[in-house]
Amino acid sequence: MIKTLAHLSDLHLGRSEAEAQALVAAVAALSAARVDHVVVTGDVTHRGALDELAAFRRLTAPLADRITVVPGNHDRLGENAARYIMRGRVSVERRPGLYLVRLDSTAPHNRRLLDAHGHIGETDLAAVDQALEAAPRDTLVALLLHHHVHRLPGDDVWERLAGLVGLPWTAELGRGAALLGLARGRCDFVLHGHRHVPAELQVGGDGARPLRVANAGSSTGLGRIRLFCHAAGRLTGEGWLAFDRGGRRVDPVIRAVAAAA
Repeated sequence: MIKTLAHLSDLHLGRSEAEAQALVAAVAALSAARVDHVVVTGDVTHRGALDELAAFRRLTAPLADRITVVPGNHDRLGENAARYIMRGRVSVERRPGLYLVRLDSTAPHNRRLLDAHGHIGETDLAAVDQALEAAPRDTLVALLLHHHVHRLPGDDVWERLAGLVGLPWTAELGRGAALLGLARGRCDFVLHGHRHVPAELQVGGDGARPLRVANAGSSTGLGRIRLFCHAAGRLTGEGWLAFDRGGRRVDPVIRAVAAAA
């Protein structure tokens, strides 16, 4: 039976009322499309406030039994809502047809707004290695984290300029290449956020199990959700689910744009 995995990120609840309205529309679209599971790769909140996290949980209540979340750097701000999003640095969730490895790529320096870059240590890499080693066959395996693992352009001109002069808060994960090395051949997807513009990279492709690195972008800003259809551990199709950011209507149509061989 074909199942559908939805990938959202960078919701930034609390920045304005528009983000809350967009999330309401997104949840309605996901429910109408009967998506099997939803992952959110960080920056659930805008200021790390507990009332912003409570709003996220209230608005996503219809999906409560099929949602997996990892924290982002914004969730570390203020009241540090990140500590209620995920306990520990690495954990595993098993869902029908899915094996999800959660990695917290945030760090204490994220308590400061401009220090937005991620961090993973050798202990984190060892824990991810162990988790991937235990992944079952015939199951779609995804590694979830917030920060990007390879170089990506900034979201705006200021981020691009900051990246050119080497400011750390614009950079990819320092051990991103090592993380991809662990995932290659044992994992189907690395799903992340942080950058608000969608991006994708394929690592390998010369073997039976190519590794896809996919960034959802800012779901509330884009008005669309990345989708992956899968069965028996294989990708069967992918696309986007569009919704009205004003909350007035939703489009529950899944538009497959590619199919696996």
